[in-house]
Amino acid sequence: MRLTLYQRDDCHLCDLALAELAQARVPDFDSVFVDDDAQLDARYGERVPVLRDAETGRELDWPFDAAAIARFLAR
Repeated sequence: MRLTLYQRDDCHLCDLALAELAQARVPDFDSVFVDDDAQLDARYGERVPVLRDAETGRELDWPFDAAAIARFLAR
């Protein structure tokens, strides 16, 4: 599983998402900031933060908590 968290700079919800990922003990994920990428901003702009599994293409949109992350990872 290759996880990516799409987020923005200075994003309070993104900070909350990072805390939930830590609480869920997600060991490894990439952070991608959509601010300076027009294509990513068009896709994720209003939805951030979004956790994406690159291998399956599945996405978990905010709001999510540690339990929702655990369910997402278990699928």
